[in-house]
Amino acid sequence: MPFTVGFDLDMTLIDPRPGMAAVMNEVGARTGYALDGEKFASNLGPPLDMIYREMGVPEEEVPDLVSLFRALYPEVVIPSTVALPGAAMALQCVRELGGSTMVVTGKYRKNAALHLEAMGWEVDHLYGELWATGKAESLKLHGAAVYVGDHVGDMRGAAGAGALGVGVVTGPCSRAELTEAGAAVVLEDLREFPEWLRTSSGVLS
Repeated sequence: MPFTVGFDLDMTLIDPRPGMAAVMNEVGARTGYALDGEKFASNLGPPLDMIYREMGVPEEEVPDLVSLFRALYPEVVIPSTVALPGAAMALQCVRELGGSTMVVTGKYRKNAALHLEAMGWEVDHLYGELWATGKAESLKLHGAAVYVGDHVGDMRGAAGAGALGVGVVTGPCSRAELTEAGAAVVLEDLREFPEWLRTSSGVLS
């Protein structure tokens, strides 16, 4: 039976942390706000506007800082980003088993597409600027049976879509946190995903 597997992007398929920290620090330097790029990069997941609010940026300034971040992003973050272990194999495995792939991320879609292009990865569907349960509608639209992510928000999105949540501990959340948020299984990284998928065909039909 055809099936769809969704993936988060940051710290699930890719590690963009050095560039993310550099861009956030540059935005702070240009605007005068005390933005902690290293802290931001170590807790990737929530959308950028939420992060700015938590960092004390006034609401009326948030759109301009989001735009600046996005403008700086391609030249700084894309070249310094690396694929996480097993990412390419995980995407390939879904296709080998006759499935479709989709990426549903909180990242700006245009920049997410640049990452996929840089990695040489093709996915069937890409959705950006979606967070936690906000990811559910896109997952449901394509009947995703599985959603893979590194954050508790990803597991909530999977649950909202009626998809099986698969956690990976390559991001900021622990095995226990992912399990508590609803993960059906938690993997060390995506190198374990192909074997899990091949032995879980029953949940995909």
